[in-house]
Amino acid sequence: MRVVVVGATGNVGTSLVTALSRDPEVESVLGLARRLPALQVPKVEWVAADVADDELAPHFRGADAVVHLAWAIQPSRDRNLLWRINVRGSGRVFQAVAEAGVPALVYASSVGAYSPGPKDRFVDESWPTHGIPTSFYGRHKAEVERRLDRFEQEHPEVRTVRLRPGLIFKREAASGIRRLFAGPFFPSPLARRGFVGFVPAIPGLRFQAVHSLDVGEAYRLAVRSDVRGAFNVAADPVLDPPELARIFGARLLHVPRGLVRVAAGLSWRLRLQPTPEGWLDMGLEVPLLDTTRAATELGWTPTHGADEALLELFDGLRERAGLETPPLSPHTGGPLRVRELTTRVGGKP
Repeated sequence: MRVVVVGATGNVGTSLVTALSRDPEVESVLGLARRLPALQVPKVEWVAADVADDELAPHFRGADAVVHLAWAIQPSRDRNLLWRINVRGSGRVFQAVAEAGVPALVYASSVGAYSPGPKDRFVDESWPTHGIPTSFYGRHKAEVERRLDRFEQEHPEVRTVRLRPGLIFKREAASGIRRLFAGPFFPSPLARRGFVGFVPAIPGLRFQAVHSLDVGEAYRLAVRSDVRGAFNVAADPVLDPPELARIFGARLLHVPRGLVRVAAGLSWRLRLQPTPEGWLDMGLEVPLLDTTRAATELGWTPTHGADEALLELFDGLRERAGLETPPLSPHTGGPLRVRELTTRVGGKP
């Protein structure tokens, strides 16, 4: 089996290519990324390709499956560029799959594609996917879901799968996650469990997470199994303020949701951090995921808890952990994070 992974150098991509390289039925993996990595993985060949501009079908020909993971989160201040990469680029990937005659397509959707939902029960994959209106990420994920719906209708011969995971963490992704969401002013040495004195008890804050290696395994199973459709992917426990306080040995501090949202928006507009307030809205409004289908049809069971994945990330932030790929390397931001500062904190790529 030959597998092409689009967006192979990021948090999930590096976990997936590792999982595929260990699968005896997988003979070769072609990892596509905008920038070539130094990372070496058995069976994996790297090729530079940009989903927004480059011809993709020649890379896909002869593949048994294409996994589309490529997605841009920054620069958050250039929504047109993000739409061109994420929405238009995804459409170009789907079209190239059809042109190249690839029999299977696996797409990385997200919990962020879901419409607002309950926090006191779990929803299955039939929950509406219209995104959170104030989140550009959610809107883009929802728009790509509609494009994938059309692709499935027009190309029923292609086995199409979409995974919708919760937040995805691993130690080696810490440097990349810090750049994307916290920015250059985040004090990495202070990311110590004993330094977390309190957890903000924001009304509605309940979310799910999953370890990146477990997500990589879910994608491997989606490639290797004869399944179609959508699958929720998340691990226990659900993370809410009391659970976060337990994990970090901290106290709860009740904070009004509106105050946190104003602070997030103001700090983004002042370029103190790269994450607009729509990300907070998404975290507070998306539903909790029922993962029964992934367990019964994919045979997927997480080997790490959500609390374990979160603590790995937290320790990785302190250690400036990463991998030798451009999205994950601790050196990508430059000495003293000067390259990050020159982007004006989410202002340009």
